[in-house]
Amino acid sequence: MESEYKPEQIELEIQQHWEDNKLFKADEDSNKEKYYCLSMFPYPSGRLHMGHVRNYTIGDVISRYQRMLGKNVLQPMGWDAFGLPAENAAIKNNVPPAKWTRENIDYMRAQLKRLGFGYDWDRELATCDPGYYRWEQWLFTRLYEKGLVYKKTAAVNWCPNDLTVLANEQVIDGKCWRCDTDVEKKDVPQWFMKITDYADELLDELDKLDGWPDQVRTMQRNWIGRSQGVEISFGIDGRNEKLKVFTTRPDTLMGVTYVAVAAEHALATEAAKKYKNVAAFIKECAKTDTAEASMETMEKKGIDTGLKAIHPVTGDHVPVFIANFVLMGYGEGAVMAVPAHDQRDWEFATKYGLPIRQVITPVNDEECNLNKEAFVLKGRLFNSEMFDGLTSEQAFDHIADYLGRKDQGEKRTTYRLRDWGVSRQRYWGTPIPIINCNKCGEVAVPEKDLPVVLPVDIEFEGVGSPIKKMPEFYETTCPKCGGDATRETDTFDTFMESSWYYARYASAGNDEAMLDERANYWLPVDQYVGGIEHAILHLLYARFFNKLMRDVGLTTNDEPFENLLTQGMVLKDGAKMSKSKGNTVDPQGLIDQYGADTARLFMMFASPPEQSLEWSDAGVEGAYRFLKRLWHQVYEFHVIYIRKDGNVVALDINSLNESQKAMRRKTHETIAKVSDDIGRRYTFNTAIAAVMELMNALVKFNDGSAQGRAVTKESLQAVVLLLSPIVPHITHELWEALGENSSLIDHAWPKVDESALVKDSLQIIVQVNGKLRSRIEVPANASKDEIEAAAINDENVKRFTDDKQVVKVIVVPGKLVNIVVR
Repeated sequence: MESEYKPEQIELEIQQHWEDNKLFKADEDSNKEKYYCLSMFPYPSGRLHMGHVRNYTIGDVISRYQRMLGKNVLQPMGWDAFGLPAENAAIKNNVPPAKWTRENIDYMRAQLKRLGFGYDWDRELATCDPGYYRWEQWLFTRLYEKGLVYKKTAAVNWCPNDLTVLANEQVIDGKCWRCDTDVEKKDVPQWFMKITDYADELLDELDKLDGWPDQVRTMQRNWIGRSQGVEISFGIDGRNEKLKVFTTRPDTLMGVTYVAVAAEHALATEAAKKYKNVAAFIKECAKTDTAEASMETMEKKGIDTGLKAIHPVTGDHVPVFIANFVLMGYGEGAVMAVPAHDQRDWEFATKYGLPIRQVITPVNDEECNLNKEAFVLKGRLFNSEMFDGLTSEQAFDHIADYLGRKDQGEKRTTYRLRDWGVSRQRYWGTPIPIINCNKCGEVAVPEKDLPVVLPVDIEFEGVGSPIKKMPEFYETTCPKCGGDATRETDTFDTFMESSWYYARYASAGNDEAMLDERANYWLPVDQYVGGIEHAILHLLYARFFNKLMRDVGLTTNDEPFENLLTQGMVLKDGAKMSKSKGNTVDPQGLIDQYGADTARLFMMFASPPEQSLEWSDAGVEGAYRFLKRLWHQVYEFHVIYIRKDGNVVALDINSLNESQKAMRRKTHETIAKVSDDIGRRYTFNTAIAAVMELMNALVKFNDGSAQGRAVTKESLQAVVLLLSPIVPHITHELWEALGENSSLIDHAWPKVDESALVKDSLQIIVQVNGKLRSRIEVPANASKDEIEAAAINDENVKRFTDDKQVVKVIVVPGKLVNIVVR
């Protein structure tokens, strides 16, 4: 062992040792309890950032800890490789997306290895590999046959710059999340997956996910948005057709003063043919994005169609407006408007001078001033004819029953969740395995012809998708009739690839099936680690995909992730690190200067994992100093006692003095705390703090006797073992320096010796009239009378009780004595 800590030297040697011996290769072993730990795989953007380092260090610490508990651990890594950034980089750097992506993967893989993460690299995957997305295409064709995927024309968010459809979440303040272009509405043929068929299961099974943060489960519940309501039919004056609306507040039906339809509704289209101003308004609506967040905050606008709807109870005629806040994809693209009891309707009615009719009155003295705002709470009905006097809850059933008898309405359960639109009009993604034939229609690509391989040797101009201009790709023959046909040139939403990768890791290398029996050994994932920003879409789609794979017989588990840890962001100067802000820190520079262990230690010590971490150069320096101090302390012990004397005598717990017992007690108290902090609470920062306290105690414990050395060695071994999941390189070296021949990576987690925690004596606080006057040592098994006598006879206490009458003595065993005098 050298006297100086040289992280680069020891880390590279140890990493090579791990790789040469394939120490992290995972095989299925039915004799061991399995543990599958997975961190969300990265997009190969070119370089790791500090968020990656934090995420993957957390996963690696958990994996190494579970391995030390004797479990069969799988920790794989791969690449979420498809997506628009590669196309943008291709334009900027004049290089095909495939080449750019592969080069980035090679660089980032080396960075991950340099950080010492214990991955089974034999299971590595990249979602842009045909051998991977082949099975995604295969599953899609099976779902197509089962009727779980379909194609329809839908109004979507369209980015005219990137020429692609955007999900609602990709529209920020009306602009494209990537290029900041104004987003438009556009009718585009889209492929959809019927996630709504699984809405109830996705919602109900959230209750079983006890290992998930409540915040994430709540976000998913709200996103699925199951609600009970009534579908109501309004007549249209002069027509036989009905206008259907859905409401969760049928108690407000008598307050309807207008109805509103989406700009894409058939009634709107008809009105646009008659009136130029209506046509102009519809054209304006086409430029409005469909993101709900934007629709909540945007100015509410509308225009009268000239049509009248007929109220199903009163027969009153109310105007039909086109409104920019009504979405065609929700229900039937129409809503009933009750300005007195819905704030959005109130704002619209106030703006356009429409009647505001109150039909709900407060029952608990709540404020109701319709000149200021709508009264949105439930209450008691009035101005509601036959329904007067009913509470809102009573009116729900009465009005639903009334409409049902008249065949003008019925109770319904609806969901906020909509079917998943998986088509993207971009190049760098998985080709959708559908062939379009003029005679046979849409035909799924047969299994024998999969995968439909995405051409990678292309010229990328950045306008539209190059495969739409490649007859050699899209011209083909129909699998049914053999006639001329064309391939689908849209590609899948990249959330498709990330929705099942966790299962493919478990069946790596199988070229004959999407998954095999190994998946049922490893799944579900025991611990999933990733950012809170993936709480809804990725995690919801992954849960959906898991159920799809289960229902075609590929897996047996209902949920993909047993436990979920959502780590916070890495901040610098109070803001999220980003290139645009110029506040990034290059992990590679940190590793080159201080070593991987320092980076790992700082990431785990600076903050609890679920909270944001504030970057601190001083914190990094502090982590490095601690590791140097640890190295020096073990080096001194190694030189003085192991190199010089050969080894240390065995520990004899029956011959320890009080000081040695206290040191040993501190060691095992630390083992207990760190085991709980890492194993149950995931508070790695407090675990490290506890080890630092133990180190401080060791510095003060300067006992060169035979048993003193034995106690010191046990404490140093505990420090090394407890820190080994966090800083695996330095601890590997220190383990050997302490004279151990066994491999640290396969050593068991230290166990608490309960007998070491037992104290022979206790320190008791003594108060006189509630004020601290002394501290006394008493035998741990001392009786109440013995404690009282020791307290009264203490010399310090006597100074405050002499010449006074003792009125009462209160003894709290193990804690304090309070002597009351006068």
